[in-house]
Amino acid sequence: MTTRVGVVGNLSYEGLPAILRGLAARAPTLDMTLVCEQPIASSIPGAELLDDRTLIDVLLTLGGDGTMLRGARLVGARQIPVLGINLGRLGFLTACGADEWERALKQLAAHDYLVEPRMALEARILREPDTRWRALNDVVLHKGGRARVIRILTEVGGALVGAFAADGIIVATPTGSTAYGLSAGGPVIVPTVESILLQPISPHTLGMRPVVLPASAEITLRVEDASDEILVTIDGQVGTTFEDGDTLIVRRSERPVQVIRFRDGSFFARMRRKFGWGGPGGQMNED
Repeated sequence: MTTRVGVVGNLSYEGLPAILRGLAARAPTLDMTLVCEQPIASSIPGAELLDDRTLIDVLLTLGGDGTMLRGARLVGARQIPVLGINLGRLGFLTACGADEWERALKQLAAHDYLVEPRMALEARILREPDTRWRALNDVVLHKGGRARVIRILTEVGGALVGAFAADGIIVATPTGSTAYGLSAGGPVIVPTVESILLQPISPHTLGMRPVVLPASAEITLRVEDASDEILVTIDGQVGTTFEDGDTLIVRRSERPVQVIRFRDGSFFARMRRKFGWGGPGGQMNED
C-alpha cells in the first residue's frame, strides 16, 4: 500500500532544494507519494498540494525546530506522525540531520521507527470562544514594546497561585521545557513525564520560581492594568493581542502530537549532543 508523505520545508535553508530533488527521485522506489506545501511544490514536479485537510499517513518536516512546530500545527489534532529532519543548528525536536535523510526515508518506508506521543496544550481567550490554539512547546503571555514589568494574576484549578510581576509567563509542555522555558531559567522535564511547567520570565523577585504542575491542571491568567501592549504567543509563531480585561485559559490538549524517533538515540543522548553535557572522555554521541 502506497504511503502518502506530507512534506513541509523552510526555504531559507540552502540544503533544502537538493534534499527535495533527492526525495522526488527516491520516494517512488519506496512506494511513497509526496504531498507538498505550496512554497516547495515547484521543486517536486507533479506533487500534490498539501493543506491542513489533506489525507496523509505521515508528515516530513525539513528545517529546524520551528519547521517541526509548524508541521505539528498543520496536522492539528489528527494523529499523524511527524518526522523532523534538521537542516539548521540545534534541531532538538528533529529525529536526524540533513545528511541522514535517505536513511530516514528508508526506515520510514520499513516502519522501522518509534512514535512518541508528546503532550500538547490547548489555549483560549474567553472573549474569543471559537478560537483555540494548540501548542507543542509553549503558550507565552508577555509584554510588547515597553520595558516595564506586568502583573499576571495566576490561578491553577480555580486556586490563586499569586500575582507574578515579570516580563511575562510561559506555560510549557515537557517538550517545551527545553525551549523558551530553559532560556528563562526553568528545569528540563523528560518528555514522558506528563506535566505542565509554569515559568515566569525575568521575575521581579527571586521568590518567583518555576512551578511544575500536574498534566490535569487548568491555568487561568489575567493581567492587572493591560493598558500596554500584551501578547499571547503560541510556540513562538502565532498568537494574538491580549486586551484589558481578557482571561487566558491553558490546559492539556485532549490529543497529543505523534513525534517519530529512531531506535538509535535517546533523550539524554540528544541532551548531551545538543547542549554539550558531555560523557566519558568528553564524548557526547554515545547512547
